[in-house]
Amino acid sequence: MSTRAALASALLFGLLSTPALALQPTAPLPSPPDQHWQPLFQQVQRAHLFPDQKTFADAVPKGGDPAAVVAEWERARAQPGFDLGTFVGENFTLPGEAAAYVPPAGQTLRAHIETLWPHLTRSTPTVDPNGSLLPLPKPYVVPGGRFREVYYWDSYFTLLGLASSGRWDQMRDMVDNFAWQLDQYGHIPNGNRSYYLSRSQPPFFSLMVDLLATHEGDAAYERYLPQLRAEHAFWMRGSEGLAPGAASERVVRMNDGSLLNRYWDARAVPRTESWTDDLATAAKAPERAPSQVYRDLRAGAESGWDFSSRWLVHPAELSSIHTTQIVPVDLNSLLFHLEKTVARAARASGERAVARDFERMAKQRKQAINALLWDERQGWYADRDLERGTPRPALTAAALFPLWLEVAEPAQAKRTAQGVEVQLLREGGLLTTTENTGQQWDAPNGWAPLQWVAVDGLQRYGQDRLARQVGVRFLRTVQRVYEREGKLVEKYVVEGEVGGGGGGEYPLQDGFGWSNGVALALLDRLCDPGRKCEGAGDVE
Repeated sequence: MSTRAALASALLFGLLSTPALALQPTAPLPSPPDQHWQPLFQQVQRAHLFPDQKTFADAVPKGGDPAAVVAEWERARAQPGFDLGTFVGENFTLPGEAAAYVPPAGQTLRAHIETLWPHLTRSTPTVDPNGSLLPLPKPYVVPGGRFREVYYWDSYFTLLGLASSGRWDQMRDMVDNFAWQLDQYGHIPNGNRSYYLSRSQPPFFSLMVDLLATHEGDAAYERYLPQLRAEHAFWMRGSEGLAPGAASERVVRMNDGSLLNRYWDARAVPRTESWTDDLATAAKAPERAPSQVYRDLRAGAESGWDFSSRWLVHPAELSSIHTTQIVPVDLNSLLFHLEKTVARAARASGERAVARDFERMAKQRKQAINALLWDERQGWYADRDLERGTPRPALTAAALFPLWLEVAEPAQAKRTAQGVEVQLLREGGLLTTTENTGQQWDAPNGWAPLQWVAVDGLQRYGQDRLARQVGVRFLRTVQRVYEREGKLVEKYVVEGEVGGGGGGEYPLQDGFGWSNGVALALLDRLCDPGRKCEGAGDVE
């Protein structure tokens, strides 16, 4: 075995406690199914054999070698009576549906979530190399439903719940998995699928390390310093020598010379898991190059807000998406936190020069956010439109990230809170945006992660009354759905008749990792000291 292969094997099975910084892949990255199974893949997706296009993206060829399966398809389809659905059924193993968990009668919300963790836990240290699933060395918690793999930013909010449950070993396993991916791929993919390797998701790794450090202390910062730096290097790749007004991959040099970031994807083709949806979207914008539409859709997926009027020129038209022309306030607040965390980890490791460099970068980013992503006229934080050179006008829940990650000055935090209370607070919690477009990251939906960002962020600036309103109202919504349907779901309607959310590209999913985690964290946060909440009724 070569030295590099031996090192990769040691990393995979946890034999090294401090992996090297940003290893290059030890072998070529696996190709996604839309490349691996061409042209069969496109034929199957165009035929709409499955209600969800992710189904075939997650299938595994039974014969082993994809090239042999494609060759057999080429031969078979020339025969009389050929049926594509029959061929796929005979030559592919399709992903199975996980059995729904039905809670015992009378089980409290907290008890239900506690018993859900084992049902959402997966272990895949080895995988079929001909499928799209990527291995991870340690067990992990999936969101649930169609989401059969781990997802990057989802997992931070799942970790909040695991911390509430005292599952520190399980938390450590998940953080180790993300560190391993940084070593293997140089970044954390959207999820552990080959078709997610071309993009990441909002950079929450530093927040995961923060959370683990509440249990392990500075040892956590020291352990993950190489991976924290690899994460930063990924997001800042292309920044050197970038001229004012220019952009490269995920980095934008603003006209004033400051560096900020945007979402991106290395590929500019339809998403593997939504192939024909993206073809249809691009066809609705004949004036645009299809590759640009595909890139912007993929960048929207990297943002986690897939999709939202936040990224659209015309709120009712997904084909007007231009994510790569927007500098997002939440992304840059997260990268500020990453830079501060690298500095803290470097100090804990005795690397003072590194700490000074990252403190300087964090200070510069904070100044840029407060200058360029602050709308003084309207009084809240906003994304910046690169084409127009001005803040995007709409208030969204992303405006609370500078409060949560302590970028905001007190006066800015106060004005943002006032705008949020007037425009986004509803009877069921916090709206994502005020636009009702049919996209899932718009009204009337509210999402668990954004409720936590709001509650924790508002409390950091003394906005306790509004924070409690957001948290209690959202918990009531979760409790009502649980009492009515016996489950937690991916998103919720928080305006009008509250319940499970809708919109977007796929049906509402049950499970659900980040809703579970945020519900437990809110119960802990909003209870009277010394009490253990069991449901929303305990925090009235």
